[in-house]
Parts: sequence; structure tokens; C-alpha cells
Amino acid sequence: MNDRARPQDTLETSPWDSAELLATPEDIAAYIEAAFEDGDPSVVTHALGVVARAKGMSQLARECGLSREALYKALTPDGDPKLSTFFSVLKALGMKVTAHAV
Repeated sequence: MNDRARPQDTLETSPWDSAELLATPEDIAAYIEAAFEDGDPSVVTHALGVVARAKGMSQLARECGLSREALYKALTPDGDPKLSTFFSVLKALGMKVTAHAV
């Protein structure tokens, strides 16, 4: 059998946006918690960006006291938000961070 794809064997895909699945505060909390468990700051930043899109970047920026552009830039994959931005985003989302001994 030939491993190369034939035209009739091509698979159609559609864009995936995890922001569409974050409908409740519990969904958002679980998504952010999973990002924290990864331990990579860029994963947490990405997760916060996805949540910001799900909630509405402009509205969240207003609640954080930031411009939309500043919030968007901080939460891009290359972003490195200040700790104050991180906490203001969590507060605007109705979340808080807790520490646990490991």
C-alpha cells in the first residue's frame, strides 16, 4: 500500500479555538489551573490570552485598567506580563491564586 496521500484521501480540517469552549467560570478556572500545572510561564500567558479572547479583550482590558492594545501585547505568546497585570487579569476574571506545598 502506498503511504502517500491521494486526492480522495485528503482530510479536511477546520480552525480550532479553545476560547469557544470557555463558557463558565468553572471552565475558565480549570483551563488556567491546567496551565499552572504545566509550570511554563509562556503556557500560563497563552492561557490567559485565550481566556481574555473568550471573555472579550476590550471589556477585560477596561476592567483591568489597561488599554486593549497593552493587554493584548502582554498576553501574546511572546508576551511577558508584569505581575501586576497578571493579578489584575485574574481579579477581573473573578479568580485568585493560591499556593500549595508540594
